[in-house]
Amino acid sequence: MDRERAAEWAIQVLRDRIGRPIEQAAEIGGLRERKKRQTRQMISDTATLLFLERGFDKVRVAEVAEACGVSEKTVFNYFPTKESLVLDQEENMAAQVRRALTPDAGGRSLVDGAVEVVVDNVRNLFARLEEGHVGAQEVDLFRRFIEMIDGTPALRAAQRDLMDRLVQVAAHALAERAGVSPDDPEPQMAATAILGLWAVGLRATERHTTKGLPPAQARDAVIAEVRRAGRLIDTGLWCFGAIAQGGVQREQLRLAAQSVDGARRQVIAAIRHARAAWRQVKSEAARHH
Repeated sequence: MDRERAAEWAIQVLRDRIGRPIEQAAEIGGLRERKKRQTRQMISDTATLLFLERGFDKVRVAEVAEACGVSEKTVFNYFPTKESLVLDQEENMAAQVRRALTPDAGGRSLVDGAVEVVVDNVRNLFARLEEGHVGAQEVDLFRRFIEMIDGTPALRAAQRDLMDRLVQVAAHALAERAGVSPDDPEPQMAATAILGLWAVGLRATERHTTKGLPPAQARDAVIAEVRRAGRLIDTGLWCFGAIAQGGVQREQLRLAAQSVDGARRQVIAAIRHARAAWRQVKSEAARHH
């Protein structure tokens, strides 16, 4: 596979890590709107190819515009900042977050809904890998894309800002379900934990796709990590999930949280006692022998 095609695959992988591209989500609007979406995607893809080739800081927006055959003003009409040329899926991610936390979740917990959205993204990504035409060069480009973000202060800061905005999207969705203020600590903390599932999925995908594993094996490993993370936070968020599902009232949420904290302290104390007892048994056994 030639370098340009490999780079295009790497870009698609990064889109798929957070879901299907916006233009594939629904065909909304007429020809003019479709052309605008295509132009936007073309600018983003071209910029990403240039950034991968030469480095983010060494490419000017004017050069991206020239490569696309448009004016610099046109680029900024579609993307407010240079960083958003790379991190261009905020609208899609926000839609996914709202979908994961919709009240019509079929009886699933808040965390289960988010886990299934992330797992669906992972399956879509690895379906592409299993179709073939993907080799070490493409996987290397995917790794380089992540390294470019991690190694560029401006992109890291923009990514943090993006996640902060998505946390607020989630907090508002959770607060609406629970009938509380989005500024309350419960929806804020729950939203922060739930958004962490997307980060877990990304890092697991990066790690397992660079190990040389067969696509199906890498996919299952990534999904297992996302589900493990989901189980961990589901335990801590169960009382907020109860109020969001309509099972308790707001005051009961506070009391439930206190009860959970009391139970947690009891479990910790029991573990400490068990460890102390086990050390004593080992010590007595050693003296006996």
